[in-house]
This record gives sequence, C-alpha cells and structure tokens, in this order.
Amino acid sequence: MSTITTEQMRFWSPEVRELEPYVPGEQPKIQNLLKLNTNENPYPPSPKVVEAVQAVLANSADVLRLYPDPDASALKQAIAKQQHVDVSHVFVGNGSDEVLAHIFKAFFVQELPILYPDITYSFYPVYSQFFGVKTKVLPLNDDFEIVVDDYKQPNGGIIITNPNAPTSIALGLSAIEEVLQANPDSVVVIDEAYVDFGAESAVALVEKYDNLVVCQTTSKSRSLAGLRVGFAIAQPHLIAALEAVKNSFNSYPIDRFAIAAAVASFEDQEYFEAQNEKVIASREKLVAQLTELGFKVLPSSANFIFASLSSKDAAELAAELRERGIIVRYFNKPRINQFLRITIGTDEQNQRLVDTLKNDILA
Repeated sequence: MSTITTEQMRFWSPEVRELEPYVPGEQPKIQNLLKLNTNENPYPPSPKVVEAVQAVLANSADVLRLYPDPDASALKQAIAKQQHVDVSHVFVGNGSDEVLAHIFKAFFVQELPILYPDITYSFYPVYSQFFGVKTKVLPLNDDFEIVVDDYKQPNGGIIITNPNAPTSIALGLSAIEEVLQANPDSVVVIDEAYVDFGAESAVALVEKYDNLVVCQTTSKSRSLAGLRVGFAIAQPHLIAALEAVKNSFNSYPIDRFAIAAAVASFEDQEYFEAQNEKVIASREKLVAQLTELGFKVLPSSANFIFASLSSKDAAELAAELRERGIIVRYFNKPRINQFLRITIGTDEQNQRLVDTLKNDILA
C-alpha cells in the first residue's frame, strides 16, 4: 500500500487517523514453506464438514441467491448441544474477533477502565482505541502468570484470554471464579480461543454467574480458520445485548457455507477430540525436544508454545529460521522480545523445525 499523506487524510474521520490497527500474522507465499506462525490447525476439518459444504454447493441455484438465516439457528442449536447449554445462551458471529468487537461495544464502554494483562491478545488495545474504551493494563508476574488479586479493584469490565496468548499459560477455573466473585457488577469475559488443547472451559460457570461471557472460535481446534465462525456463551440478558449490537452492525454475519460447515463440525465430536489429542501429543513431544536443545518453554495448554533460548537472540533466530523456510512468530515488545511463539504442526513438521535448529542453526 502506498504512503498516505496528511493532506489525503483530511477525508478520514479524526478517530481513524489515530488508529493503530491490529497486525495479523503474515500469510506469505513461499515454496516449501513451514508455517508455524499463526496457530492454524495442522489437520483438516472433519470429512463431514466437506460433505456439508458440497451439499450447499449442490443446491447453490436455490440457496445462494437468498440471504442466510440471520439468526444462524441451526448453528446455535449445534453449539448449544455440544456445549451442554440452552440455545438462549449462545451468540454467533463472523469469527471470534467480530464477537469480541461486539463484546467491547456491548459491555466495555463505561466510565471506569477495563482490566486486562500487559501481555495478551493484541486486539484488545486495538478495540479499546476503536470504541473509546478506557483501559488499565495489569502486569503478569515474573512467571508470566495472571495475578488474580490485581483484578479485585474498581473497573468497567475484565477480559482474560485463557489459555493466554502468546504465553500459552492457562488459568484454572477456581481462579476465574475468584475473579467473577470479586466483580459482581462488571462483565468478565474469558476468551477461550485455545481452550480445547488442555485448559478448563469457563462455560461450566455460566449458569452460576450472571456477569460471565465466554468467547470461543472454530478457527483453531475445529480447523475452520478459513470460514470465520466464532461464538459466545452467556446468560440470556448478556446475549440480548450482543444481539442488539450485531443487528445494529451486520444482521447477516455468517454465510450459508460457514453455517453448514460449523454445524457439521460440532456434530462430529469424535473427530474433534481425536485431532485435539494428536495436537496435544505433538506439543508435548516438541516441548521435550526443544528443552533438550536448551530452550526455556513456558507451560502450554494451547496449540502453540512460547519459547526462548538464552544463547541466541530471538529476532535473529526467527530470521535464520525464515531463511530456511520456517516461519514462527516474533513479538518485538517489552518483556517478551526474547521469546518465539511456535505453532504446533504435525510430528513431521515439528521434526523439520527441530532438525533445522539442531543441525543448521545451533550446530
């Protein structure tokens, strides 16, 4: 994109001129690339997903000219059944990022600041700026863990990624419940994009706490990043606020292909669990291998790990891996600029990473 001049920006809204947009992980087109930078699932979605999409295509003459169901009722029902909640507790959106945007607008535009960790999903400060939300950033401790007592102060809302990103460390349900109990008049959002890889879901607490919103995605554990389906689970009075925002922004957020594919995914629980188990096993194997090479790897409950090597600068290491066709995520930010976030691939992909490190870079 060419550089935009100040003169050209005179057409922009003043707020947009000040925005610092989220920067997604790159999607480069490099031959023989090993892409371990954006936490995509290394395995395909359920075969039933492909069948569902093909069924939509087979009826395309009849259905594609019509709008999809604005309520995505079939999808909500499938999610409710799989999550063991009433359908009135389910909200769906075009990826969890859109769901989070609606959450920020629906609950966080308050007089008091919202609270979130200093090292977390980098969309939170972007949405805070976009919606004019006041924020107070709370530091993780020296072990990169959330300090629950820090969240027992006046606030306009709380959002916590669990397991956290990019650190991969999970917070237990008892700690989440402690935060909820300390903040009965604030909405507490638990962003569970990676929960299916080893953490406990806070969905189990939704019936008990009327201030809890749990947000999840199909992009990671269900291998549907290309279709963009996210959802939230909360008590109906909170879902109603999200629906009000959604219907004031985009009343048809999910297309027919995405609805059909996601429904099929939620109905194939056996495949879902089997693929997650494969990712978890591969993660533990990779952690052991990198530890043997001298890496410090934080405890992970996600489909990625956060690792550092004291003998090698992280930015240089990422660059050297890139030269060899392996891309990992480097964050040039305080406290974490000596860590790399590495997505878990297949065992074969992970072995290529280990062999490259062992034989080419660290030899």
